[in-house]
Amino acid sequence: MDAPLAVRARGITKCFGDVVALDGVDFDVAPGRIHGLVGPNGAGKTTLLGLLLSLAVADEGELEVFGTPVGRAPGGVAGFVDGPGLYPSLTAWQNLDALARLGGHPVGDVLDEVGLADVADDRVRGFSLGMRQRLGLAAALLTSPRLLVLDEPANGLDPAGKKHVHGVLDRLAAAGTTVVLSSHRMDDLEALCAEVTILATGRVVFTGPPAELTAENAELGYRLRTSDPAAARRVIARTRGITEEQAPRRDTDVLVIRARVPALDELVRRLVQDGVAVRELAPVVSPLEAAFLALTESPGSGR
Repeated sequence: MDAPLAVRARGITKCFGDVVALDGVDFDVAPGRIHGLVGPNGAGKTTLLGLLLSLAVADEGELEVFGTPVGRAPGGVAGFVDGPGLYPSLTAWQNLDALARLGGHPVGDVLDEVGLADVADDRVRGFSLGMRQRLGLAAALLTSPRLLVLDEPANGLDPAGKKHVHGVLDRLAAAGTTVVLSSHRMDDLEALCAEVTILATGRVVFTGPPAELTAENAELGYRLRTSDPAAARRVIARTRGITEEQAPRRDTDVLVIRARVPALDELVRRLVQDGVAVRELAPVVSPLEAAFLALTESPGSGR
């Protein structure tokens, strides 16, 4: 018999008064995967994460974790929404020790795992937003959860901190832990997630691999830097399916073009054929972000 899904949601509806936060949401998360939950502000992401953590109950629908209805599951789920709840007057270690005593778990080496061992004895009131997020992750790891639910875990992290947290989540998933996270950062999603679910106005508008989502985007803008901008413009003018757009004034040697992938491939081939070196070719907006904007451009009303 196949193992149950880590998360199975069918027809999840949640209202706050007259506001419909979630409207018939369906989505699945396979065990041992990192699944991104994204959408505009007010799309219903935090509400859905809260349901997974049993912080609220759906008005309608079925929500299961590893084959058991949420609320009846024997533990195994941990995380945070709207930022981790911490005691600012206590040190990082004291915060974790207090939580560990409540649950009967050892603190272990979770501070080292999230890169905070050097500040274990510092009071949390002096922590930056990114350090608080990492401490919240450490707190969630105390129980060795099978399902880790995180609301904007990379919020406030510097590049080194983000790289460290990404490494932690990748290792957890490789060891079999399922991670469901929300993020506004498309680069985080592209780097981490096997699948994403996009919400808009409380409804699912896409669920699947990020590569499948980006493939649906018909056309993108690209920055093009070459050894000879004038020669590159001449090649662009005679390449079908390429449109040049206005580049920022500060980048006098950069061309901005719009094209589909086949036309872009042809342009690169012709540039090389004409002896024009391509020094940079990158999307102005990531393919995932472009597709996300196209799917969620209507204003939302969820929470």
